[in-house]
Amino acid sequence: MLLHAIIFINLILFQMKFINFRTKLLVFLYIVFPIVLFMVPLDWLNKQPTICLVKNIFGVNCFGCGITRAVISGVQLNFTKAFEYNKMVIIVLPMLIYVWFNNLRSLVQKNNVI
Repeated sequence: MLLHAIIFINLILFQMKFINFRTKLLVFLYIVFPIVLFMVPLDWLNKQPTICLVKNIFGVNCFGCGITRAVISGVQLNFTKAFEYNKMVIIVLPMLIYVWFNNLRSLVQKNNVI
């Protein structure tokens, strides 16, 4: 399914000859990135060691601990699990979606992609 989406996006973007390669690549990455986040298995992510310095040095969770797992859970529409990982996902996920959407929209409007 991911391969079909990538091929479809590729056909749409790379048929437009008046848009430079950098813009095509950016639009492609903006569209594919949420799809990749949706497909990340949380079981695999939970088994990975933490890279948080506060957790590794002091042994306590900081405010950012679990936010990656929370955002990925939110993208996968598992909001209860996302809230369990980190309660700040209520603020962070809508902000990330807002920034992602505005960047994609400005890129598309600036270069007349659609």
